[in-house]
Amino acid sequence: MAQPPALSRREAVKALLADRGELLVITGLGSSSYDVFDAGENPANFYLWGAMGGAAMIGLGLALAQPKRPVDVITGDGEQLMGIGSLLTISAKKVVNLTIVVLDNGQFGETGMQTSHSGLGARLDVIASGAGLRSVTEISDMKGLADFRPRLRDIDGGPRFARIHIATGHVERALPPRDGVFLKNRFREHLGIPVR
Repeated sequence: MAQPPALSRREAVKALLADRGELLVITGLGSSSYDVFDAGENPANFYLWGAMGGAAMIGLGLALAQPKRPVDVITGDGEQLMGIGSLLTISAKKVVNLTIVVLDNGQFGETGMQTSHSGLGARLDVIASGAGLRSVTEISDMKGLADFRPRLRDIDGGPRFARIHIATGHVERALPPRDGVFLKNRFREHLGIPVR
């Protein structure tokens, strides 16, 4: 089976987050945090520096707590594979303002570019569909990204899942803030929640 073309991860994330409006973004561990930061620093970004496998569940909690805001989780295939059961919980909760975007290069980027399960044939889009997510999209070109981008701002019709085929290869790190207390307080302030 021929592999679809692969996009530049940085170009893909920049295209996704263009005109983001009220979008709240949770990033997975590692490269997805660098990609979101490189696309433009924003107090509505919450970067995870640990909790591998937890990005989708944090996104679920945020979407439930902020039903009038669109919530997007941007993570990698390795991180989502570690938290694969989260897709079942997200489906069961039927949270309509949540989108999970997986940047899939078939590799564990943070531990040495070993082949991930998706690189060995696991299809995260098929798994998400089987888990019962309402909207599942596979994206392999810029037109697909442009068509999908407006759905990120929807606060209904979810939960949505998008698997974006990205190229392998080295990308320079763009490091967002790493201070967890600062990130938490900044995000809370952005949401209008008092910080004490």
